[in-house]
Formats: sequence, structure tokens, C-alpha cells
Amino acid sequence: MPMTAPFCLILIFALCACGPDLSRYETLKTPRISDRPDERMLVIEGDGDPDLWMKGAMKELFSAWYKLKREYGLPDAAPKARFPNTFEKTPKSTWHGEVGLPVPDTLESHAFTNRGRLRLASWAYGPTAEILHLGPYAKEVESIARLKAFITDQGYRIAGPHEEEYLRGPGMFGKGNPDKYLTLIRYPVARAASR
Repeated sequence: MPMTAPFCLILIFALCACGPDLSRYETLKTPRISDRPDERMLVIEGDGDPDLWMKGAMKELFSAWYKLKREYGLPDAAPKARFPNTFEKTPKSTWHGEVGLPVPDTLESHAFTNRGRLRLASWAYGPTAEILHLGPYAKEVESIARLKAFITDQGYRIAGPHEEEYLRGPGMFGKGNPDKYLTLIRYPVARAASR
């Protein structure tokens, strides 16, 4: 018997809340720079404080993505968010961001007829610095500072938006245990100019 869309949505959120096998990400407790391919994404945009719009956007995103998963056989994926603002200098009320899930390059835009605010986008990467943050989102500033220091120490500069990939986070029915959240924090980077 096929699963209903609401049940599937609950299942996806439950999988995100439990998270993946941490051993796959163990090496990212230490920052690294690697070359990442560009990624085609199904996205929804939001403006203002992400605490106010992101949960609704995630529900809409997962609902549509799960329908596509059934239609096109998409593999499981963790949601991601991008914020081009400089956090230290911009009030949350003026932030702009996107939340998204990866989709194959072969997915045609006609698949999104009557799917609300959703759109396809290409997220550019190339050289990318990343670190695994363990714990509540409110404590990400420490991991972000470590990653930014690493970028500078390696002779790079930030060349793209702040990105987070939510490997383990709040579930459909509550916030879960924030001490067990797993978030990959990323920045596309470029070589810094010689001094």
C-alpha cells in the first residue's frame, strides 16, 4: 500500500531528526577545504528572521520534494539553507535566504507546475570550506569563527554565501535534543590576493 503524503512528510522529518551516521562526517570536526561540484536545488526563498519563516518553508519544500521523490526516485537528502548576508553586520529582520533540497540535473522545470513558491536553482561551489558543528544553532558562532579563521590561515577568502546543511535537527513534532544537532557549515572560497 503506498504511503500518504502527510505520512511520508512525517517520515522525512523523522529521518532528519535522527540524522545520518556521524562516522561519515567525523573528519569534518576539523575544518577543510575541498572542491565541490555545483548542485541543482529545489528551493524556496524567505525574507526576514529565519526563525519566523523557515519552518513553514521547510514543510512546503519537503512536501513537494517527497512527491518528486516518488515520481523520480530521488535519494534521501538533508535540507540546506543559504544566507548571503554578513551575519555580524546585518540585523536578522533584513536577512534574505533560501532553503533547498538537491535534485538531479535531469529534473525538468515543468515538474513544478502548481507547486507554489518552489523553483529550481543552481548552487555554485568550487573550492569550499566546511566544518561540522555539533550542538544548538545558537552556539554556531564558535564553529563559524573557527571556520573563518581556518579560511584566512589557509590563504583564502570567503567568496560566496553562508550555507548550512542540517544533518540532524528539529523534527516534525518538536525541537528534539539541540545538543545532538549536526550542522555542516560551508562557505565557497577563493584564493586571497597576495599582500
